[in-house]
Amino acid sequence: MSMNREWLLRRNCSISPRQLAKAYAILCTASLAVAIYFTYRGAWFILGFSLMELTAVTCAFIHYARHATDREHIVLTDDWLLVELVRGEKSQQFRLKRNRTIIIQPASHNRLIGLESSGIRVDVGRFLTEGKRRQFLQELRRELGEETSRFTRYQ
Repeated sequence: MSMNREWLLRRNCSISPRQLAKAYAILCTASLAVAIYFTYRGAWFILGFSLMELTAVTCAFIHYARHATDREHIVLTDDWLLVELVRGEKSQQFRLKRNRTIIIQPASHNRLIGLESSGIRVDVGRFLTEGKRRQFLQELRRELGEETSRFTRYQ
């Protein structure tokens, strides 16, 4: 009987794309309204500052939107540990032999969990807090079974 275990580790995005678009529209409208009012009253340089502000906010929102769907998808099958890393428009997929995978436990709280098999190394856990990373590490060890737990290393 084949049994798969799956983890989906994602960014915690507190605002949806639709909410982001609404907030951006309101911010632009308010900023430009104030800038146009002061430009009309003779303080033309306010419009320049407003445009610089909106340019910076636009760059920040674009960066947020590009990385809102970043994730780590990990699937454990009978024979393989499949890892998909999605960051921005880049997607990487790794296939690690289950019975040869070594777990490299982070030595400090801000380090990632390493998975290594046949010369391929993948770091996972970037979207988890320290506590959740420890919990994920325990689950992964338990799911991989005894054969892998003796190969755990510390980085």
